[in-house]
Amino acid sequence: MAQQSTIVVIDDDYAMRISCYKILTKSGFDVKLFQDGAQGLEAVAQQAPDLVLVDLKMPGMTGMEVIARVHQIDPTIVIIVITGYATIDTAVEAIKSGAYDFLPKPFSPDQLRLIVDRGLELRHLALASQRAERERMLLKRRFITFVSHQLQAPLAAIHQYLEVLQQLDDGKAAVAQRREFMTNCLRRAEEMQSIIRDWLTLATVESEWLSQERVPVDLREIISDSVAAYQEMAQSESVTLQPELPRDSLLVSGDRNCLRVLLDNLIVNAIKYNRAGGRVTIAGELSGDEVTISVADTGIGIPEEHREMIFEEFFRVRGENAKPISGTGLGLAICKKIANEMGGIISVDSQVGVGSIFRVRLPAYSEKALAAKMDGGAV
Repeated sequence: MAQQSTIVVIDDDYAMRISCYKILTKSGFDVKLFQDGAQGLEAVAQQAPDLVLVDLKMPGMTGMEVIARVHQIDPTIVIIVITGYATIDTAVEAIKSGAYDFLPKPFSPDQLRLIVDRGLELRHLALASQRAERERMLLKRRFITFVSHQLQAPLAAIHQYLEVLQQLDDGKAAVAQRREFMTNCLRRAEEMQSIIRDWLTLATVESEWLSQERVPVDLREIISDSVAAYQEMAQSESVTLQPELPRDSLLVSGDRNCLRVLLDNLIVNAIKYNRAGGRVTIAGELSGDEVTISVADTGIGIPEEHREMIFEEFFRVRGENAKPISGTGLGLAICKKIANEMGGIISVDSQVGVGSIFRVRLPAYSEKALAAKMDGGAV
């Protein structure tokens, strides 16, 4: 059930206060009435209302003073000025002082309800934006903590291996041990590189630079390059990479490097979560004004209860059939952010024990659309 919106009415006119009360309570709002600015401000500080209706001309504290003080308490509270001394100058002054709108007396119930509804819509949007910003900051702090911890583990292991290597003699037994430790050091260093790469990619995806970068990119070329780059990894996992691409180009408008990251992450996941003797099929199709890329595997599949969460940062599929996979858990979150930034979507179909298909749908390249994007205009 949605929380009831609270409205504070500050007006020295008793009849006006009662009129506002009757109109707004009938619409389901929680309405508090005050006859002067000091009492109203005390209520604002204590009750944190969503909206304040304030008269400009009152004895003692004026409406303009109330507006300034309310914004000091909470700048997201919407303020609507009501006054019988309506002029263009007073309206402009009120808006400049921070009022959302201006309602001259006398006004009809419909006029009051309409302006209050609009003001509350603005308030709800502001609160949603605040919540999103808080969540983003919490996520960043959690991410920094997570990455710091993830980097410390391989770094400590490398340090330990190097300390032992420093003490080894030149005997035959030491040669084999030295080779083993150097291999372990390289593997742990690769883990650190992967973590740092994901971190930097996520920072790039969230930057304004990405949203501004738009050039024609042929996904057919990127897929071919990625398949070639991960053939060795696939062979080491006994997995076959199978591209199924059209003869013609698959042009989209976007950032080449980030689109490469998107494809790389999907292909690497398909290899990692596959089975020995399995297959990864990477296909592309142009249909109308949309390019669809699909990456299908014959792996462990994703349980239904996990499918809505796999694009969340740090989420990892766990269960009886889940393989112990290294990584940050950021790959699919990065893919989703890139797809969204490019004006597309990413989705998954999966069956446990059979495999998964990830599909990325992106707007096909259009000179007209690209020009409009670069100019900041509409298509």
